[in-house]
Amino acid sequence: MPRSFAKDAELVAEGLACRRGERLVFAGLGCRLPSGGALVLTGSNGCGKSSLLRLFATLLSPASGELLWGGVPVARDAAGYRALLHYVGHLDALKPALTPRETLDFWASLRGRSEPAADAALAAFGLGGVADRPCGWLSAGQRRRLALARLIAAPAPVWLLDEPTAALDSDGEARLLTLIAEHRAAGGRVVLATHQPLALSEAAVIMLDDFAASAEAAIAASW
Repeated sequence: MPRSFAKDAELVAEGLACRRGERLVFAGLGCRLPSGGALVLTGSNGCGKSSLLRLFATLLSPASGELLWGGVPVARDAAGYRALLHYVGHLDALKPALTPRETLDFWASLRGRSEPAADAALAAFGLGGVADRPCGWLSAGQRRRLALARLIAAPAPVWLLDEPTAALDSDGEARLLTLIAEHRAAGGRVVLATHQPLALSEAAVIMLDDFAASAEAAIAASW
């Protein structure tokens, strides 16, 4: 990992704009995410919450602006930057024939973890009782818990979470909030998109509708 991508560096977005097809979704977006920080993305359907998460994950390229880690553009070493991330999107990315334990062992191996990692992650999300059943048998809530359990089985400094509480019951949501608090206390960072109010202490909030207005103004100015 490059020295510029040290785990305790700050993630900064400068002047980000996102275009999907012919539509400029948002423009002029800037934010900072220090060690221990949390950023909550809110707004109406279609305002760009998921798109911004995908920009943070380098799954999309910005129409303008850039991402910096420790003052260095992440584009200089996209692979090194991605090694710092965990992205959990709308899809749970589970193979029906694998068990939760096999799934977590697979994700842990991708991160180069040699020690057993599944048991702690299963326990963190209350999945011990279904650890060795095929994922195809799990309920929607259990599948979501398992997708989130990857955060524990294969740790990374930055969590990018798209509607992480979808399909979770109150117990699952409480477990997730506890783990987010522990992650931040250890210096980790979290960016999450949500329509539901979540009890995250000292979290910065971005209302994406505000930056959609900036996009409309930019289009109007170009006429």
